[in-house]
Amino acid sequence: MQVRETRKHSEAEPEYAALVAIDWGDQKHVWALQAAGSDRIEQGELEHSPETVAAWASGLVERFGGRPVAVCLEQSRGPLIYGLGHYEAFVLYPVHPSSLAKYRQTWHTSGAKDDPDDAALLLEMLDKHRDRLRRLEPDSDQTRTLRLLVEQRRKLVNEKTRQSNRLKAQLKQYFPQPLKWFTRVDTALVGELLERWPTLEKLQQADQRKLRSFLRQHRAGGAGRIESLCEQIRAAVPATRDRAVIRAGELSAGCLVRLLATLRESIAEFEHQIDQLAQAHPDFAVFDSLPGAGKALAPRLMVAFGDRRERFGAAAEMQAFSGIAPVLERSGRQCRVHYRWACPKFVRQSLHEWAGHSIAQCQWARAYYDRQRLKGKPHHIAVRALAYKWIRILFRCWKDRVPYDEQIYCRSLSQHGSPLANAPAVVELQFKSAAGFWKISPANP
Repeated sequence: MQVRETRKHSEAEPEYAALVAIDWGDQKHVWALQAAGSDRIEQGELEHSPETVAAWASGLVERFGGRPVAVCLEQSRGPLIYGLGHYEAFVLYPVHPSSLAKYRQTWHTSGAKDDPDDAALLLEMLDKHRDRLRRLEPDSDQTRTLRLLVEQRRKLVNEKTRQSNRLKAQLKQYFPQPLKWFTRVDTALVGELLERWPTLEKLQQADQRKLRSFLRQHRAGGAGRIESLCEQIRAAVPATRDRAVIRAGELSAGCLVRLLATLRESIAEFEHQIDQLAQAHPDFAVFDSLPGAGKALAPRLMVAFGDRRERFGAAAEMQAFSGIAPVLERSGRQCRVHYRWACPKFVRQSLHEWAGHSIAQCQWARAYYDRQRLKGKPHHIAVRALAYKWIRILFRCWKDRVPYDEQIYCRSLSQHGSPLANAPAVVELQFKSAAGFWKISPANP
């Protein structure tokens, strides 16, 4: 017989004065409420505006005398969560929209959907299955600020990659030579060159002394490299002489170049703020000690774990929460293990990327990766297996607030007779640039 596990919280659940469920909407929300000791369910609509939400929330706090009120809603972050989060009387229980959708299908197999019914179903989940819901226990302001900054920075980096690809596609139409002359088009060098000389014709008409001075100021290379570039510019042949294509391409490329310049400046500002916040964080020493983390990944790992030690009781909980742990699917004689789909994708991405970077910086991590590859595992599955192992180590460091020490861990491996302690590396690795990111991959996959 198996015993069902329930959600663990840092504090005992209070006695709620009421249960409230909110079906979120872009323009309006539908709510359902059941007061403690009453069978009557109240329902209503709530306009999506700060003033209306504040008035409604304040009314509930006053009605129940400031006693705790459980609130279930279809968001883990967003304007409604932010608007209700500062009321001390509210205890929030976020529910994933897919969980509500599947719960709805249990009782409405026809596929019918209605906002008031969804609010009632959320209230039912809160009332009867609250032990399976995870209470929202936010981290400190410092950690939450850092989390939002690193997530937004990554979105800006992705946007820069998207605009770089658009610029490449545009240049291929009328001025493809810069793609051969320079390894990346999202740099200040290429951007300012295209702003100053947006077409091959204008570039070839440029004064050679000014061109050489421009290339030197932007550190395009040594004297030999600059002379080679000048020679290639003089010998280049236009991809097209169609004035319509050239004119449209010149304007489009100029727009994209300015967008990329703005994105570069914004990313630099985000990185500056992230670096300041990360270094002031109490857990900075723990995550800064990790091999391969660096200035970009250490803050991301820091916010992945958060600062509430009671949130995860064991490393296995973090492995499952992050999506690094696989999922077992078993029915009758069929049994398979597959990739975890429902998880915070940014957290999984952070752990996966860090594990990949640690291979080049950590002896035992390299040995573990090599053994996975020798077993026939593809690159990313091997990295994910390494991340699974890393989480157990990092979890202990995080719990104890102790920086990672490679020598201590390797001595522990030796004491336990692990083959990872002194295993030689057998798979050649190299770093490759892909879409503006550096990734590690086998030299001979």
